[in-house]
Amino acid sequence: MNTAFDAATLANRATSALRAYDPGHDLPALRLRFGAVLSELGSNENPLGPSKLAMRAATRVLEDIWRYPDPLGASLKAKLSSELGVPVSGITLGNGSHELLMLMAQCFADAEHPVVHSQFGFAVFPIAAAAAGARSIAVPALPADHPDAPYGHDLPAIAAAVTDDTRLVYLANPNNPTGTWFTDAALEAFLSTIPAQTLVVVDEAYHEYVDAEGLSSGLHLLTRYPNLIVTRTFSKAYALAGLRIGYMLSHPSVAAVCERLRESFNVNGVALAAAEAALGDHEHRARVRETNRRDRAWLAGELTARGLRVLPSQTNFVLVDLGRDAAAFEAHLFERGVIVRPMGGYRLPHTVRVSVGSRAELERLLENLP
Repeated sequence: MNTAFDAATLANRATSALRAYDPGHDLPALRLRFGAVLSELGSNENPLGPSKLAMRAATRVLEDIWRYPDPLGASLKAKLSSELGVPVSGITLGNGSHELLMLMAQCFADAEHPVVHSQFGFAVFPIAAAAAGARSIAVPALPADHPDAPYGHDLPAIAAAVTDDTRLVYLANPNNPTGTWFTDAALEAFLSTIPAQTLVVVDEAYHEYVDAEGLSSGLHLLTRYPNLIVTRTFSKAYALAGLRIGYMLSHPSVAAVCERLRESFNVNGVALAAAEAALGDHEHRARVRETNRRDRAWLAGELTARGLRVLPSQTNFVLVDLGRDAAAFEAHLFERGVIVRPMGGYRLPHTVRVSVGSRAELERLLENLP
């Protein structure tokens, strides 16, 4: 037979409906091409890097990498429990929060139980639904001219989309890629309208950067709403993106179900040690937060002064609405070693996401604007 082999024809229905997550440009290749002048402003990484305590802890563990890591992550869970005031039984660790978002759909969604999320929510939400064979319901976002949250979550509309069959709702607060947010009061009002059998996942990947009035975390609502789940990551403010570690906070029964499908040894030993040490370095976390607050405001001001529309943000990036197709804008910067993230994949082709990088990186961005 001369018929070409194509495994795509063999994929199951859920996988056939998926397309691969787009991580952006090939940054290792670009580092070789541009060297030290490369400005990496597309991945929302922390330019200050990780805590020195985390680095030392990671180095020590390297001596024992021939051993399997703690499959329960007991020491890190105990530290999280102490820092956050949550029971160990309600903590689930993951290979980044991405894995945990996927795991929630694998455990609780299926063809009979759809997943609801916002139109411009994190790209993993519809991927998680498709992987579970569940219908994905994307609720239209707030309008572009909304005074507080352009392109943000329309919580009343999301609540209206929930039916008795809905098993899972994904929210992100603050949201990637828009940078928008909703207040604690808005979240509580939303939860009060959601059926108890519908799980609400609030992804707080950018929680440590928050400084807006009225916004803290969904964490204080966990005991009142057992159907609430909060996910976080060590990739952003803690600058451990290369180690891939995140965590989920939930009712213990939710965590127990997730343990049935969680991959064994899903978090490596170096990540466990570094994350635990990073949690204890409050000084470094405060410095990261303050530096980001200052430079985010400075960047927004500089871009606005150049006639660009910068959306409000509570993250370590800003979304810039160019009012025109962003392809030429992004290509111009790319050829000069300045990497920003076009948002065409989110169906926002007129926008680019710009990370709050180092001052040197941001100044190179400003110098090379088309």
